[in-house]
Amino acid sequence: MKKWLVAGLVFVFSTNVFATDFFTIGTGGITGLYFPMGVVICRWVNTQTPETNLHCTVEATDGSVANINQIKEGTIAFGLAQSDVIYQLYRGINRFKGKAYKNLRSVMAIYPEVLTLVVNKNAGISVLQDIKGKRINVGNPGSGTEVITTATFNEAGFSKQDLALAAAFSLTECPTALQKGQIDGYFFMVGHPTANIRIANSLTAIDIIPLENKVISQMVKKFPYLIKGTIPWGLYEGIDEKVVQSIGVKATLVTSVDTSDELVRLVVKTILDNFEYLKYVNPLLRQEAVTKKGLTEGRFSAPLHPAAKKYYQEMGLLEE
Repeated sequence: MKKWLVAGLVFVFSTNVFATDFFTIGTGGITGLYFPMGVVICRWVNTQTPETNLHCTVEATDGSVANINQIKEGTIAFGLAQSDVIYQLYRGINRFKGKAYKNLRSVMAIYPEVLTLVVNKNAGISVLQDIKGKRINVGNPGSGTEVITTATFNEAGFSKQDLALAAAFSLTECPTALQKGQIDGYFFMVGHPTANIRIANSLTAIDIIPLENKVISQMVKKFPYLIKGTIPWGLYEGIDEKVVQSIGVKATLVTSVDTSDELVRLVVKTILDNFEYLKYVNPLLRQEAVTKKGLTEGRFSAPLHPAAKKYYQEMGLLEE
């Protein structure tokens, strides 16, 4: 039995034993979008606990890599992760060379995330190359943001060594660090709008810097898990660009091949049954591209868990 499947709340009444099995969803920082997504999913799952005896808990983590590593270790059942991190770790390539995790399974691809460079408006940064010699937060160690930021630097022809400081504040700390002048900017792979950037914008004047079209084209061509991404105009007050061009990935719910069909089916069914409400409470899911059908389309960087695949087929969302 997996470590996360811990029997608890055992009550014995004569010869009857009722046990609730607990499982955890790994998310991200509390000001990001993974955490509230996990909270909503768990809330819905737990309304069914009296019938299922399954209780969901949420864990704030350092993000994609940390979540997958915890799934591998058996300390959580599910985690949210970027499609690029999933692709590389499943195959044991790049920074995960020799560390392939072939038991990783996709559950659903929920929404697009866009690599976002947030800078102090007075930092003298208007294009990506301007961050040379600046103090930039490149992403929390072990996060998907750090992985894709490093790859972007490589495609743009420079590295973290070209920065005055490659900082590693948590994403929760970045808005305050920007305000205090500890950093000139920070990268964040995230869906939009996000509270994190709104907080930064309330503390100091900010810009969001686009990537060059050449860098975007090179990266999408080179990396099969990347898509062209945009940040629409009007989401954050005072941002000059009408539309910010960048690269993106899909935020994907993942698990282990060893996770029971019953549990995977419960999570998938719960999300689909409450999908319209999820879109109502989460602004980033109101994009036209975010549909029930879209949860099963493209960019799966690890195979679908058999129980998820079967349920999608039953619902007519995936061909046999």
